[in-house]
Amino acid sequence: MLKSARKKEKDPEGRMPLVEHLRELRNRLGKSVLAIIVGAILAAMYYRDIINFLTEPIQHSVGCSKTFTELANQSKGACGNITVEGLLGPFTLMIKVALTAGVVIASPVWLYQLWAFIAPGLHKHEKRYSIAFVAAGFPLFMAGAWFSYHVLPAAASVLIDFTPVGAVNLLPLDDLLDLVTRMVIVFGLSFELPLLLVMLNLTGLVTGRRMLGWWRGMIMGVTVFAAFATPTVDPISMLSLAAPIVLLYFMATGFALLNDRRKRLREAQGPGDDEASELDLTPTDIGEAEPVPASRALPERGGADRDGVNGYDDVT
Repeated sequence: MLKSARKKEKDPEGRMPLVEHLRELRNRLGKSVLAIIVGAILAAMYYRDIINFLTEPIQHSVGCSKTFTELANQSKGACGNITVEGLLGPFTLMIKVALTAGVVIASPVWLYQLWAFIAPGLHKHEKRYSIAFVAAGFPLFMAGAWFSYHVLPAAASVLIDFTPVGAVNLLPLDDLLDLVTRMVIVFGLSFELPLLLVMLNLTGLVTGRRMLGWWRGMIMGVTVFAAFATPTVDPISMLSLAAPIVLLYFMATGFALLNDRRKRLREAQGPGDDEASELDLTPTDIGEAEPVPASRALPERGGADRDGVNGYDDVT
Protein backbone atom coordinates (compact mmCIF):
# COMPACT_ATOMS: atom_id res chain seq x y z
CA MET A 1 0.00 0.00 0.00
CA LEU A 2 2.81 2.42 0.87
CA LYS A 3 4.65 1.75 -2.39
CA SER A 4 1.51 2.23 -4.48
CA ALA A 5 0.69 5.46 -2.65
CA ARG A 6 4.26 6.66 -3.16
CA LYS A 7 4.02 5.97 -6.88
CA LYS A 8 0.72 7.86 -7.10
CA GLU A 9 2.24 10.89 -5.37
CA LYS A 10 5.19 11.02 -7.77
CA ASP A 11 5.47 14.31 -9.63
CA PRO A 12 4.73 13.96 -13.38
CA GLU A 13 7.82 16.12 -14.17
CA GLY A 14 10.11 13.86 -12.17
CA ARG A 15 10.58 16.23 -9.22
CA MET A 16 11.04 14.59 -5.85
CA PRO A 17 12.66 15.37 -2.49
CA LEU A 18 16.38 14.86 -1.96
CA VAL A 19 15.78 11.76 0.18
CA GLU A 20 13.78 10.16 -2.65
CA HIS A 21 16.58 10.96 -5.11
CA LEU A 22 19.15 9.33 -2.85
CA ARG A 23 16.92 6.30 -2.35
CA GLU A 24 16.41 5.92 -6.11
CA LEU A 25 20.16 6.32 -6.70
CA ARG A 26 20.88 3.61 -4.14
CA ASN A 27 18.39 1.21 -5.73
CA ARG A 28 19.71 1.75 -9.24
CA LEU A 29 23.34 1.40 -8.13
CA GLY A 30 22.42 -1.84 -6.37
CA LYS A 31 20.80 -3.24 -9.50
CA SER A 32 23.81 -2.23 -11.59
CA VAL A 33 26.31 -3.81 -9.19
CA LEU A 34 24.23 -6.99 -9.01
CA ALA A 35 24.16 -7.21 -12.82
CA ILE A 36 27.95 -6.73 -12.96
CA ILE A 37 28.48 -9.47 -10.37
CA VAL A 38 26.27 -11.88 -12.32
CA GLY A 39 28.13 -11.01 -15.52
CA ALA A 40 31.48 -11.51 -13.78
CA ILE A 41 30.43 -14.97 -12.53
CA LEU A 42 29.43 -15.96 -16.06
CA ALA A 43 32.69 -14.58 -17.45
CA ALA A 44 34.74 -16.45 -14.83
CA MET A 45 33.40 -19.71 -16.21
CA TYR A 46 34.80 -18.86 -19.66
CA TYR A 47 37.73 -16.64 -18.76
CA ARG A 48 40.23 -18.81 -20.68
CA ASP A 49 38.21 -18.34 -23.86
CA ILE A 50 38.09 -14.59 -23.18
CA ILE A 51 41.88 -14.48 -22.73
CA ASN A 52 42.33 -16.42 -25.96
CA PHE A 53 40.11 -13.97 -27.83
CA LEU A 54 41.91 -10.90 -26.47
CA THR A 55 45.47 -12.14 -26.89
CA GLU A 56 45.20 -14.27 -30.04
CA PRO A 57 46.38 -11.49 -32.42
CA ILE A 58 49.41 -10.79 -30.21
CA GLN A 59 50.14 -14.49 -29.82
CA HIS A 60 50.39 -14.93 -33.59
CA SER A 61 52.51 -11.80 -33.95
CA VAL A 62 55.10 -13.07 -31.42
CA GLY A 63 55.39 -16.51 -32.97
CA CYS A 64 52.64 -18.57 -31.34
CA SER A 65 50.69 -20.54 -33.92
CA LYS A 66 48.10 -21.88 -31.47
CA THR A 67 45.99 -20.49 -28.66
CA PHE A 68 46.41 -21.33 -24.99
CA THR A 69 43.45 -23.70 -25.05
CA GLU A 70 44.84 -25.67 -28.00
CA LEU A 71 48.23 -25.96 -26.34
CA ALA A 72 46.65 -27.05 -23.06
CA ASN A 73 44.72 -29.79 -24.84
CA GLN A 74 47.96 -31.02 -26.34
CA SER A 75 49.77 -30.81 -22.95
CA LYS A 76 52.72 -28.93 -24.45
CA GLY A 77 53.02 -26.23 -21.83
CA ALA A 78 52.96 -22.48 -22.21
CA CYS A 79 53.02 -20.62 -25.50
CA GLY A 80 56.35 -19.07 -26.35
CA ASN A 81 57.54 -16.60 -23.71
CA ILE A 82 54.11 -15.43 -22.49
CA THR A 83 54.21 -15.93 -18.71
CA VAL A 84 52.09 -15.63 -15.59
CA GLU A 85 54.00 -14.50 -12.52
CA GLY A 86 53.55 -15.82 -8.99
CA LEU A 87 51.42 -18.44 -7.32
CA LEU A 88 48.43 -16.11 -7.03
CA GLY A 89 48.97 -14.70 -10.51
CA PRO A 90 46.48 -16.99 -12.31
CA PHE A 91 43.77 -16.32 -9.71
CA THR A 92 44.33 -12.54 -9.83
CA LEU A 93 44.25 -12.70 -13.60
CA MET A 94 40.96 -14.59 -13.55
CA ILE A 95 39.38 -12.00 -11.19
CA LYS A 96 40.56 -9.11 -13.38
CA VAL A 97 39.29 -10.67 -16.59
CA ALA A 98 35.98 -11.69 -15.00
CA LEU A 99 35.27 -8.21 -13.59
CA THR A 100 36.18 -6.46 -16.83
CA ALA A 101 34.03 -8.82 -18.86
CA GLY A 102 31.23 -8.48 -16.26
CA VAL A 103 31.14 -4.72 -16.76
CA VAL A 104 30.88 -5.22 -20.53
CA ILE A 105 28.24 -7.96 -20.28
CA ALA A 106 26.12 -5.95 -17.83
CA SER A 107 26.45 -2.69 -19.81
CA PRO A 108 22.83 -2.79 -21.08
CA VAL A 109 21.60 -3.02 -17.48
CA TRP A 110 23.69 -0.27 -15.89
CA LEU A 111 23.30 2.00 -18.92
CA TYR A 112 19.52 1.65 -18.63
CA GLN A 113 19.68 2.35 -14.88
CA LEU A 114 21.74 5.47 -15.56
CA TRP A 115 19.27 6.59 -18.22
CA ALA A 116 16.26 5.90 -15.98
CA PHE A 117 17.82 8.04 -13.23
CA ILE A 118 18.59 11.00 -15.51
CA ALA A 119 15.63 10.88 -17.93
CA PRO A 120 12.90 12.31 -15.59
CA GLY A 121 14.81 15.60 -15.38
CA LEU A 122 15.14 16.04 -19.14
CA HIS A 123 12.81 17.80 -21.53
CA LYS A 124 11.22 15.99 -24.45
CA HIS A 125 13.71 17.23 -27.06
CA GLU A 126 16.62 16.51 -24.70
CA LYS A 127 15.45 12.92 -24.31
CA ARG A 128 15.27 12.58 -28.08
CA TYR A 129 18.81 13.91 -28.54
CA SER A 130 20.23 11.76 -25.74
CA ILE A 131 18.71 8.58 -27.20
CA ALA A 132 20.18 9.46 -30.60
CA PHE A 133 23.61 10.09 -29.05
CA VAL A 134 23.60 6.76 -27.22
CA ALA A 135 22.44 4.94 -30.35
CA ALA A 136 25.25 6.49 -32.39
CA GLY A 137 27.89 6.37 -29.65
CA PHE A 138 27.83 2.60 -29.17
CA PRO A 139 28.58 1.72 -32.84
CA LEU A 140 31.32 4.35 -32.91
CA PHE A 141 32.93 2.91 -29.79
CA MET A 142 32.75 -0.62 -31.21
CA ALA A 143 34.30 0.61 -34.46
CA GLY A 144 37.22 2.07 -32.50
CA ALA A 145 37.59 -1.17 -30.55
CA TRP A 146 37.62 -3.16 -33.81
CA PHE A 147 40.38 -0.94 -35.20
CA SER A 148 42.49 -1.36 -32.06
CA TYR A 149 42.03 -5.13 -32.14
CA HIS A 150 43.48 -5.23 -35.67
CA VAL A 151 46.23 -2.69 -35.01
CA LEU A 152 47.66 -4.61 -32.02
CA PRO A 153 49.28 -7.46 -34.03
CA ALA A 154 51.27 -5.01 -36.15
CA ALA A 155 52.18 -3.03 -33.04
CA ALA A 156 53.31 -6.16 -31.19
CA SER A 157 55.48 -7.38 -34.09
CA VAL A 158 57.19 -3.98 -34.32
CA LEU A 159 57.81 -3.79 -30.58
CA ILE A 160 59.14 -7.35 -30.34
CA ASP A 161 61.71 -6.54 -33.05
CA PHE A 162 63.42 -4.11 -30.67
CA THR A 163 64.55 -7.04 -28.49
CA PRO A 164 68.35 -7.41 -28.65
CA VAL A 165 69.69 -10.45 -30.47
CA GLY A 166 70.09 -13.42 -28.16
CA ALA A 167 67.88 -11.93 -25.40
CA VAL A 168 64.71 -13.62 -24.19
CA ASN A 169 61.66 -11.39 -24.06
CA LEU A 170 59.26 -12.43 -21.30
CA LEU A 171 55.69 -11.25 -21.92
CA PRO A 172 53.57 -11.22 -18.74
CA LEU A 173 50.02 -12.15 -19.63
CA ASP A 174 48.46 -9.57 -17.30
CA ASP A 175 50.48 -6.80 -18.99
CA LEU A 176 49.25 -7.98 -22.37
CA LEU A 177 45.65 -7.85 -21.18
CA ASP A 178 46.19 -4.36 -19.76
CA LEU A 179 47.63 -3.25 -23.09
CA VAL A 180 44.69 -4.68 -25.03
CA THR A 181 42.15 -3.11 -22.66
CA ARG A 182 43.86 0.29 -22.74
CA MET A 183 44.06 0.27 -26.53
CA VAL A 184 40.39 -0.69 -26.88
CA ILE A 185 39.30 2.12 -24.54
CA VAL A 186 41.55 4.74 -26.16
CA PHE A 187 40.50 3.87 -29.70
CA GLY A 188 36.84 3.60 -28.72
CA LEU A 189 36.74 6.97 -26.96
CA SER A 190 38.67 8.68 -29.76
CA PHE A 191 35.95 7.64 -32.20
CA GLU A 192 33.44 9.59 -30.06
CA LEU A 193 35.00 12.93 -31.11
CA PRO A 194 32.59 13.58 -34.01
CA LEU A 195 29.64 12.81 -31.76
CA LEU A 196 30.85 15.47 -29.31
CA LEU A 197 31.18 18.02 -32.13
CA VAL A 198 27.67 17.23 -33.41
CA MET A 199 26.28 17.68 -29.89
CA LEU A 200 27.98 21.09 -29.58
CA ASN A 201 26.52 22.11 -32.95
CA LEU A 202 23.00 21.00 -32.06
CA THR A 203 23.12 23.01 -28.85
CA GLY A 204 24.26 26.09 -30.78
CA LEU A 205 27.70 26.39 -29.16
CA VAL A 206 29.72 25.70 -32.33
CA THR A 207 28.80 26.43 -35.96
CA GLY A 208 29.70 24.26 -38.90
CA ARG A 209 31.68 27.08 -40.51
CA ARG A 210 33.82 27.39 -37.40
CA MET A 211 34.37 23.62 -37.30
CA LEU A 212 35.48 23.75 -40.94
CA GLY A 213 37.98 26.47 -40.05
CA TRP A 214 39.58 24.15 -37.49
CA TRP A 215 40.58 21.51 -40.07
CA ARG A 216 44.33 22.26 -40.07
CA GLY A 217 44.65 22.29 -36.31
CA MET A 218 42.35 19.28 -36.00
CA ILE A 219 44.47 17.16 -38.36
CA MET A 220 47.63 18.13 -36.49
CA GLY A 221 46.04 17.45 -33.11
CA VAL A 222 44.67 14.07 -34.17
CA THR A 223 48.06 13.07 -35.57
CA VAL A 224 49.84 14.02 -32.34
CA PHE A 225 47.20 12.19 -30.32
CA ALA A 226 47.62 9.07 -32.46
CA ALA A 227 51.39 9.21 -31.97
CA PHE A 228 50.98 9.09 -28.18
CA ALA A 229 47.97 6.76 -28.09
CA THR A 230 49.47 3.96 -30.18
CA PRO A 231 52.11 1.82 -28.43
CA THR A 232 54.44 1.94 -31.43
CA VAL A 233 56.07 4.74 -33.40
CA ASP A 234 55.53 3.20 -36.82
CA PRO A 235 53.47 5.28 -39.26
CA ILE A 236 51.10 2.39 -40.05
CA SER A 237 49.70 2.26 -36.51
CA MET A 238 49.48 6.05 -36.30
CA LEU A 239 47.66 6.39 -39.62
CA SER A 240 45.30 3.54 -38.76
CA LEU A 241 44.08 5.58 -35.80
CA ALA A 242 44.38 9.11 -37.22
CA ALA A 243 42.76 8.54 -40.63
CA PRO A 244 39.35 7.28 -39.37
CA ILE A 245 39.15 10.07 -36.77
CA VAL A 246 39.89 12.73 -39.39
CA LEU A 247 37.29 11.21 -41.71
CA LEU A 248 34.70 11.20 -38.93
CA TYR A 249 35.60 14.81 -38.12
CA PHE A 250 34.84 15.93 -41.69
CA MET A 251 31.60 13.94 -41.63
CA ALA A 252 30.59 15.73 -38.42
CA THR A 253 31.51 19.06 -40.04
CA GLY A 254 29.31 18.27 -43.03
CA PHE A 255 26.41 17.43 -40.73
CA ALA A 256 26.94 20.70 -38.84
CA LEU A 257 26.92 22.74 -42.08
CA LEU A 258 23.66 21.11 -43.18
CA ASN A 259 22.14 21.66 -39.75
CA ASP A 260 23.10 25.36 -39.78
CA ARG A 261 21.60 25.74 -43.26
CA ARG A 262 18.37 24.13 -42.05
CA LYS A 263 18.25 26.55 -39.12
CA ARG A 264 18.71 29.58 -41.40
CA LEU A 265 15.93 28.43 -43.72
CA ARG A 266 13.57 27.86 -40.82
CA GLU A 267 14.32 31.30 -39.37
CA ALA A 268 13.77 32.92 -42.78
CA GLN A 269 10.35 31.30 -43.15
CA GLY A 270 9.24 32.62 -39.78
CA PRO A 271 7.12 30.85 -37.19
CA GLY A 272 4.56 28.30 -38.29
CA ASP A 273 0.81 28.54 -37.82
CA ASP A 274 1.00 26.63 -34.54
CA GLU A 275 3.98 28.61 -33.19
CA ALA A 276 3.82 31.87 -31.30
CA SER A 277 5.64 34.79 -32.89
CA GLU A 278 8.30 36.63 -30.92
CA LEU A 279 7.15 39.74 -29.06
CA ASP A 280 8.98 43.04 -29.47
CA LEU A 281 9.74 44.00 -25.89
CA THR A 282 12.03 46.92 -26.77
CA PRO A 283 11.11 49.89 -24.52
CA THR A 284 10.04 53.07 -26.31
CA ASP A 285 10.59 56.69 -25.33
CA ILE A 286 7.74 58.13 -23.33
CA GLY A 287 7.88 61.40 -25.24
CA GLU A 288 7.42 59.53 -28.52
CA ALA A 289 4.52 57.41 -27.33
CA GLU A 290 1.51 57.51 -29.57
CA PRO A 291 -1.40 59.36 -27.93
CA VAL A 292 -4.59 57.46 -27.39
CA PRO A 293 -7.30 58.85 -29.67
CA ALA A 294 -10.44 60.24 -28.13
CA SER A 295 -12.57 57.65 -29.84
CA ARG A 296 -10.80 54.90 -27.88
CA ALA A 297 -11.46 56.56 -24.50
CA LEU A 298 -14.17 55.14 -22.31
CA PRO A 299 -17.52 56.80 -23.01
CA GLU A 300 -19.00 59.12 -20.43
CA ARG A 301 -22.34 58.34 -18.90
CA GLY A 302 -24.77 61.00 -18.00
CA GLY A 303 -27.36 61.35 -15.29
CA ALA A 304 -26.89 60.02 -11.82
CA ASP A 305 -23.69 58.13 -12.68
CA ARG A 306 -21.53 61.24 -13.23
CA ASP A 307 -19.90 60.81 -9.83
CA GLY A 308 -17.85 57.88 -11.14
CA VAL A 309 -14.75 58.04 -13.32
CA ASN A 310 -15.83 58.46 -16.95
CA GLY A 311 -19.34 57.57 -15.91
CA TYR A 312 -18.34 54.33 -14.20
CA ASP A 313 -18.41 53.69 -10.50
CA ASP A 314 -15.60 52.08 -8.48
CA VAL A 315 -17.07 48.58 -8.72
CA THR A 316 -17.02 48.39 -12.51
